[in-house]
Amino acid sequence: MDTRRLKNGNLARLEKISEALCAPAPYQTMFYEAPGDSPMPSLEALGEIMSRLRAALFPGYFGNTRLHSRSLRYHMSANLDSIASLLTEQIRRGVCFTCAETQCPHCGSDAEEKAAAFLMELPRIRDLLAGDVSAAFAGDPAAKTPGETIFCYPSLTAMTNHRIAHALYELDVPLIPRIISEMAHSATGIDIHPGARIGERFFIDHGTGVVIGETTIIGAGCRLYQGVTLGALSFSKDEDGVLIKGQPRHPILEDEVTIYAGATVLGRITIGKGSVIGGNVWLTNSVPPGSFIAVQASGAGRE
Repeated sequence: MDTRRLKNGNLARLEKISEALCAPAPYQTMFYEAPGDSPMPSLEALGEIMSRLRAALFPGYFGNTRLHSRSLRYHMSANLDSIASLLTEQIRRGVCFTCAETQCPHCGSDAEEKAAAFLMELPRIRDLLAGDVSAAFAGDPAAKTPGETIFCYPSLTAMTNHRIAHALYELDVPLIPRIISEMAHSATGIDIHPGARIGERFFIDHGTGVVIGETTIIGAGCRLYQGVTLGALSFSKDEDGVLIKGQPRHPILEDEVTIYAGATVLGRITIGKGSVIGGNVWLTNSVPPGSFIAVQASGAGRE
């Protein structure tokens, strides 16, 4: 066999494939050319940031697990300093990714300000997560200690990412919040858009397959089970047939609402305070406080 001819044939095929992949037509959507010295955000760096944030929010559980109270402030300060530096750079990359200017003079200063503003939110995020831990422990008879829910439960993993991503989303940080949310989605099967507003003491039992849309509003003390969807019923389009983005289109859950496994709640409807939505219900209408909705032989019914 003439191996040289075979290699030459392979080379010719590879050149044709390369030429096809470099054709200019798909470039508009399939090729990203970094402006100036601004590459894409780094998944590896964002993973480190999340690990460090988890260690800051749950000291002793993650990161350095041999902490002592007398040295906690030193370790916390050093960790926050690293987070500030890493996060500033990733926010800068995210801002540059969405910036129309090739050389934007403001990206660096904007990123530093947004990173600083986010760090100021960490005590509030910590308090919200403490409420989520309490809700998980109180709501699951299988949980032996609150620490077990911190270390093991997908709900706490997803909510840690969400509380962080939502704070960045509220600061108008582009791209980075969605990446952080998708990290949790990949790890837990829980898909929460960073724009969703979720109140205190929130718990997702089991969690796999839960979807919470961008404009969802969830009150205090709510609880979801696996396979619940809080989604949009329809999507408005402009005169050119393009989806109109940012409109409220997902449900509002008032305080102390429970939704059981497999239920689908769609549209900008309101689930009244203290209501219970049974498993596998398909719901597209608002219900008043204290409602109980369950699947009956003829479909969804109210008792």
